[in-house]
Amino acid sequence: MIEEREAATPREVCWRGRGVAFAPLDVDDAELIHGWRSDPVAAHEIGMWPRSLSAVRERVERDRDEHDRDDFLVLLPDGTPIGHIALTDQDMVDGTAEIMLVLDPAHRGRGHGTDAVDALVDLAFGELPMHRVQAVTHTTNTGALGVLAGAGFVQEGVRRSACLHRGRRYDVAVLALLREEWQGLTRPRSWDVPVTGR
Repeated sequence: MIEEREAATPREVCWRGRGVAFAPLDVDDAELIHGWRSDPVAAHEIGMWPRSLSAVRERVERDRDEHDRDDFLVLLPDGTPIGHIALTDQDMVDGTAEIMLVLDPAHRGRGHGTDAVDALVDLAFGELPMHRVQAVTHTTNTGALGVLAGAGFVQEGVRRSACLHRGRRYDVAVLALLREEWQGLTRPRSWDVPVTGR
């Protein structure tokens, strides 16, 4: 059981945000990710076809060896895993990357998404040499658009009819946060947040 593994083995936290922490993604987390991605709302909003557990496990194993991405499990202060966040397509020369987030349906709409995105962009701009972090989502994904706007992302444009999902074409919004915009944010940075809980 997943709950038993979590109770027996606390996760090693490698980064903290306001209300969340990050732990490196492990192959054993494939079952959690499979469940979150199989949620009909998430599958629709992400625009991904749900895959088998073995396919998700293989993908996690393959992504672990990629040098242009960092994947994390999003944890609540008590260690409960509530999502998967990643900084992908990292180009250290141009200073660009893309952000991806999937949250457990039971934990959406509580501010955890914005906390996780804030923490990841703090990592991208504060610890990595990123200049631009991009996000892409359906224009109908109001939850993701709200999270990204709350984290300071600016919509740059729309790629019309760029995604086919369940027999229907969707427009895709392209949003980004630049280093100077992140520097202008008045919120505390991840390294300024006091460590609480575990």
